[in-house]
Amino acid sequence: MNELLWFGFAILNFLLFIGMYKLFGKTGIFVWIAIGTILANIQVTKSITVFGLHATLGNIMYGTIFLATDALNELYDKKTATKAVMLGFIVLCITLIVMQVALVFQPNSEDIAQDSLETIFGFLPRIALGSLVAFLISQFFDVNLFQKIKSKLPNDKYLWLRNNGSTFVSQLIDSLIFVPIAFLGIYSFPVVLQIFVSTYLIKVFVALLDTPFLYLIKKVNPLE
Repeated sequence: MNELLWFGFAILNFLLFIGMYKLFGKTGIFVWIAIGTILANIQVTKSITVFGLHATLGNIMYGTIFLATDALNELYDKKTATKAVMLGFIVLCITLIVMQVALVFQPNSEDIAQDSLETIFGFLPRIALGSLVAFLISQFFDVNLFQKIKSKLPNDKYLWLRNNGSTFVSQLIDSLIFVPIAFLGIYSFPVVLQIFVSTYLIKVFVALLDTPFLYLIKKVNPLE
């Protein structure tokens, strides 16, 4: 059941992303990246089992951010994609800072939200650090590698290679940075290795699923 729902959820995310570009053009992609960085870090608190692997729900939304920066790189230029990465990073920083302060407020006797907010936003410092560092480094790497492949193979028939080549490597870097920072010392090495492998495999699958949508977005004429 989870597998079918997961697949449908991925398609829904990609279609919503296309819709944002159709309605608002480049601005819509920037807004999507801002939304994605927030929602991915909320969803990551929910653990699921899919395709026999233990995973977090946030992998799909996080994968759409790589799709978004690849789309900006393809439709516009490297400078625009780099600007979007910085936007996502700053939005993530602001979200973490604001919500950490919000959690400090003492709830009154009628409050029903504090425990839930602590579950979602009460990140351990090392998890927050891992998320920030991994996002910034992997996203910049993705933008630069995509552009490098595009300079060598600019033809549209190689768009799949630009998209998947840059995303596979950058998602590997993301996992290599985030998983050890977040989990080494908390779990045994075999468990950390399992988290790394399962996380990366699911990210690769998301990247493969998003490829047709990158081709589709090149055919969309935004209304802006």
